[in-house]
Amino acid sequence: MTTTSPLLELRGITKRFGHLVANDHVDLQVAEGEIHALVGENGAGKTTLMNVVFGLVHPDEGDILLRGTPVTIRSPLAAARHGIGMVHQHFKLVPSLTAAENIFLGREPGNGPMLDGPEALRKAAELAERYGLTIDPATRVRFLSVGQQQRVEILKALSYDAHLLILDEPTAVLTPQETEELIQVVHELRTRGKTVIFITHKLNEVRAVADRFSVMRDGRRIATLSTGEATEADIARMMVGREVLFRVTKPDVVPGQPVLEVTGLNGLRVDGTEAVRDVSLEVREGEIVGIAGVEGNGQSELAEFVCGLRPPTAGKVFIDGREVTRADVVQRRAAGLAFVPEDRMDRGVSGPMSVSENLAATHYLDPGLSRFGVVAPGRLRRWTRALIGRFDIRNANPATPVHALSGGNIQKVVLARELSTEPKVLVAAQPSRGLDVGATEAVHRTLVEQRSQGRAILLISSELSEILSLSDRILVMYRGRVVHETNARDATDEGLGLYMMGLKSDHPGDVQ
Repeated sequence: MTTTSPLLELRGITKRFGHLVANDHVDLQVAEGEIHALVGENGAGKTTLMNVVFGLVHPDEGDILLRGTPVTIRSPLAAARHGIGMVHQHFKLVPSLTAAENIFLGREPGNGPMLDGPEALRKAAELAERYGLTIDPATRVRFLSVGQQQRVEILKALSYDAHLLILDEPTAVLTPQETEELIQVVHELRTRGKTVIFITHKLNEVRAVADRFSVMRDGRRIATLSTGEATEADIARMMVGREVLFRVTKPDVVPGQPVLEVTGLNGLRVDGTEAVRDVSLEVREGEIVGIAGVEGNGQSELAEFVCGLRPPTAGKVFIDGREVTRADVVQRRAAGLAFVPEDRMDRGVSGPMSVSENLAATHYLDPGLSRFGVVAPGRLRRWTRALIGRFDIRNANPATPVHALSGGNIQKVVLARELSTEPKVLVAAQPSRGLDVGATEAVHRTLVEQRSQGRAILLISSELSEILSLSDRILVMYRGRVVHETNARDATDEGLGLYMMGLKSDHPGDVQ
């Protein structure tokens, strides 16, 4: 699909950060009017390469050409002048402003210093209609869903008349429905003459969205192919450099006694609306119970109520037969609970702190690490190195700041800290969110190993494939209630989907 003069051409792009070579003499061509997926594991150099194109990072070597003409892009504003827009994985919106105000931030229509609010709303609505991106331009961003916020980001880029749009991991925080909508939006943008670079590590998205894809590994471009030339297994092999197992092999385990029990649980969201309604469940020794459901149906709040982050309004929680309904987080951890939160950067780790400090965050008073209440540095380093080796935390030493690690290795830090307590119960919320195929495989392997060791695991995930692969039993939540329970071996995507959408329920009267 490439032409003699592609829209974008990169020649020998090299970018170093100290001793780390993030991009190593990368060549890439993107044709006008195509959707080009850029795939690779976390840390492969995808985002750095596109940050070079967008002017956020300046290359140490190499050239950028637009329609055959060499250009120098020193800033995002310069990129915008060249018709290049970028939507980042972590949105850069002002929550207190409206969608329209965010779209035209810094370029507000008006007369002199006065903002012309109606004109901003009119222009935003016109832009949204032109590209088929439905939003309410008058709504403040903090009240928009994640998918709607992403549309605001896309419209903001398009408002600069961008003809090349870079989307960095655009589905990392979207529900399956929002992902489908985004893919339709991307295809519509192509029909309107736009060129899209779609950064992702999700193999099914490559085939669903792209005309061609380029694979990056260890800072280098490994291959560029048409999507019809490769299977998902082929793409995974190129990304990781080895065969990848897509379905987890679980040894047969006979579940033991119930370790986590929840009865009649009710609870509210932060805004006071009902989040969880009359939820009862149990998880036994050596068992993974998966909670399936479209995000926003009470799964996140259920994890918070179980882990003691917020009190329920009714119901009881038991760990190993001991009631902990009113116990705090420290008391629940002492009772044998461990928690992998869904947002690892916000709740799982402190990015600027070292690997040692993050691993020891809940262990400072352990006799093996401290003497007379003071942490012994030598003991801490040895203990950290042992966990780094046990959990295969790569490119890390005890002093490495956690934010310098890839997403997969940050998740391994969280797992290492939580599992080092030898818990009886592990609550794992979205354990593979934002992770590439190799890191996801490692996380899944860890969870299955813990199951074999007798852990009771409550798995909460919006990835239905993850629920089906890992779970022994599956519960479906819809509007805060468990509407279905089944053995994983009897479950199908289609069947679970009906319960997730509220079209079926085990409770009479619940069906829409």
